[in-house]
Amino acid sequence: MAFSKDQLLDRLKELQIEFSQYEHPVVLTVEAQAKYVGNLGGALSKNLFLKDKKHRYYVVSALADTKVDLKVLSQRLGLGKGGLRMAAEEALVEILKVPLGCVTPFAVVNESARHVSLLLDHGFKTQEYCFFHPLSNDMSISLNAHGLDKFLKSIGRDPSYVDLEANPPVGKDQPPDLAAFVPSDAPILSDLPVKAPTQDSTGKHVSAASNSAAVAAKAVKPSGNVQNVKEKPVNTVQPSIPAADAGNFVEELLDRASALLLSEISEDSIKQHSGQLGAEVANNIKKCLREDLKNLATIFKNTAYTEGFYAGTRYQPKRL
Repeated sequence: MAFSKDQLLDRLKELQIEFSQYEHPVVLTVEAQAKYVGNLGGALSKNLFLKDKKHRYYVVSALADTKVDLKVLSQRLGLGKGGLRMAAEEALVEILKVPLGCVTPFAVVNESARHVSLLLDHGFKTQEYCFFHPLSNDMSISLNAHGLDKFLKSIGRDPSYVDLEANPPVGKDQPPDLAAFVPSDAPILSDLPVKAPTQDSTGKHVSAASNSAAVAAKAVKPSGNVQNVKEKPVNTVQPSIPAADAGNFVEELLDRASALLLSEISEDSIKQHSGQLGAEVANNIKKCLREDLKNLATIFKNTAYTEGFYAGTRYQPKRL
């Protein structure tokens, strides 16, 4: 069972963590929350639920005015420039067990979130207290970094504070400074389809998804978007586009587009482009996604072709 708001508040009281609570209407943004608690002196927080290409998940919790560049953060984690994107709402509900608008450091309290990496803004430590939603966005609670640390340690988490605005160089002699925060394991969502095993030409059992993805990888020049299926056991996380599933293909495109859209819109870009922001963002998204989407479409096409080819070779017409 997922932790409820009342259970979380009870846990904070049991741990003797000092906090104040403020009820308000449901809010989905920091700006909306500020209307109710922004005049109380504490710092507001923004929280992102992200995933990488290997379906590993991250909660990034930062001060509302901290500038978080997903491209830079992805590089610092060792995932490349486009390695992070916003996680789907289905993953939010299944892994963190909270609805949209309720992501906070408290959301890692559930067992289902044990593999989720939590990165905290080091700016929290400079604040007298900060506001977070207690698993429900119809309330905000304020507490200091010491109280947050005490709670996280009580659930077996070692609080990790990082400078989210830093942009250190990453190269051959300068390894990613946040690589240690990449989860070592990835949860598998219960609603992901599981393909029945088939046999390859050597008689070994492989999943249909792995088989078709491996063939497609040979037909298309590999890119950062294609996982090396040969080096991974069959039962690991599924490839980016399982077999020829059109629904997953579309979701992949939407995930990438939404992640790019969010990364392009910032306070600086709004000030810089003003009324031309829409056109500027559209042009940047087209430029960034063009080759990526071409690769995805080619992989999808070849995967579908491969499945059709093998289906044809297994079909034996009846003799008249």
